Amino acid sequence: MDVIEDATAAEASLDPLRRRILAALVEPGSASSLAARLDIPRQKVNYHLRILERHGLVEEVEQRRRGNFTERILQATSASYVISPGALGRIQPDPGRAPDRLSARWLLALASRLVRDVGVLLTGAQQAGRPVATFAMDGHIRFASASDRAAFAEELSEAVTQLVAKHHTARHPDTTGTGKLNRLVIALHPAVPDPGDSDPDQL
Repeated sequence: MDVIEDATAAEASLDPLRRRILAALVEPGSASSLAARLDIPRQKVNYHLRILERHGLVEEVEQRRRGNFTERILQATSASYVISPGALGRIQPDPGRAPDRLSARWLLALASRLVRDVGVLLTGAQQAGRPVATFAMDGHIRFASASDRAAFAEELSEAVTQLVAKHHTARHPDTTGTGKLNRLVIALHPAVPDPGDSDPDQL
C-alpha cells in the first residue's frame, strides 16, 4: 500500500482509465500488452503511462529488446493506494474545529487525520527502511438497546481514561526514543455490510 499525498498525483490516479492501468500493472507489463488487455490504442496507453510515471505511480522495472526497438516493462509502485486528506490542503477535515464525541462528522475528521498522519509516518518509515510502531483493533458488537450502547461508551471511556493515566509519562523523548508521544483514536459506529455479505444483519 502506498499513500498519495500530492494533489496532482491524486488527480492523476482518479482518472478512470488510469485506475484501470494501475490495476493491470500490479503485475509488470508493457504498453503493447496493456493496449491489448484493455482494448485501447497503444498511443493512448503511452500517454497515460507517462502521466502516471511522472507522478511516481508507475516505474520501469525492466527493458526487453524486441527486434529493432527496446520495450519498456512497467509496474505500479504499489498494489493499492490511499489518498491522504492532506492532498486537499487547507480544506482537509480538521477535528480541532468542533470536537464532539457524538458527532459523526467529527469522527470522520478524526479518521481523516489518522489517514494523513499514518501516511506521513509510513512514507518516512519506508524511506528509512524502518517499521512504524502501530496497533489497531477491529470488531463488531451488537447492543440490545440504545441505553446499553450508551452505557458501553461510558464504561469504555472510563476504562481508557484510567489506562492512559496509568501509562502516560510527561517525560520528553530521550536518545533511545523513550517518552515518545503517541495518538490514541477510538471509534464506535454502526457497521456497514460488505458487498459480499448476503445477510447484513449477521455482522
